[in-house]
Amino acid sequence: MKLSSTVIENELRVFEGKFKNATKSHVPMLDRIMRYVVKRKGKQLRPMFVFLSAKLCGEVNETTYRAASLVEILHTATLVHDDVVDDSMERRGFFSVYALWKNKISVLVGDYLLAKGLLLSLDNKDYEVLHILSDAVRKMSEGELLQLEKSRSLNLDEGVYFDIIRTKTASLLASACAAGTWSTSNDETLTEKMRSFGEKVGIAFQIKDDLFDYFSDNVGKPTGNDIKEKKLTLPLIYTLNKVDKSTRRDLIYIIKNQNKNKEKVKAVIEKVIETGGIAYAVEKMNLYKNEAMAILNEFPESDIQNAMIDLVSFVTDRRY
Repeated sequence: MKLSSTVIENELRVFEGKFKNATKSHVPMLDRIMRYVVKRKGKQLRPMFVFLSAKLCGEVNETTYRAASLVEILHTATLVHDDVVDDSMERRGFFSVYALWKNKISVLVGDYLLAKGLLLSLDNKDYEVLHILSDAVRKMSEGELLQLEKSRSLNLDEGVYFDIIRTKTASLLASACAAGTWSTSNDETLTEKMRSFGEKVGIAFQIKDDLFDYFSDNVGKPTGNDIKEKKLTLPLIYTLNKVDKSTRRDLIYIIKNQNKNKEKVKAVIEKVIETGGIAYAVEKMNLYKNEAMAILNEFPESDIQNAMIDLVSFVTDRRY
């Protein structure tokens, strides 16, 4: 990812200041929480995709910076709300907002961020960027609810799985690429092409996350967290559809009723590996990665194109 951050180093530095300003509040407690949140930002993948998409199609401008800020604000808002939904005490190795300030404040902080994001675009008449990102938030909510519904019944349909990750995970990355492209091109065809590119990268990103449940180089052992939370990942869906009825029944029983038992979860993980679920997921991940790369190869070779290729490779090769 080094090349990616190098070619947009200046943009990312300017973005830091603009993002801080965009989340400021005159309410002391809220401003304190915002400073806590800003300090603990993640890898900033989505703003990076905004800037690289923008530079691939034109010159970065103030609309681009606002698009990057809006993407990061919306992403942060969804994470704050997710921690409430998931009863999660930790975020990126630190206490979550939910852990420190509990339910009511966390929900209100997420709402505040959503409002700040909307106003950032409306005050500057960035209507198309706002439309692109609002559509992503709608899809993310639908994807989250679809996942909750299907996890209860342990729906084994691979098509449903892709519907969930296309909306829940990939839509924001797709919108980041679309918003960045629009900010420098005002070209609908180009914007749609880069939205499709971002969606494919986002799907590959989620499949990579699924794989961490079965083996993570970072921690050296499977986490099994998704199984404990009854989340249907691609390796698990593949396995449940491949094994005989008796084995499937046993696996589903463990996932539904014994998902806190470490030995039982380990047995599920071993069955997934044995059945070829990991290999299948890797194959699917690389399929989406290659489709995304094919879109990038339609652009002339440049430092920006190479940086984008580098960033896509990071998404599928990362160890955390």
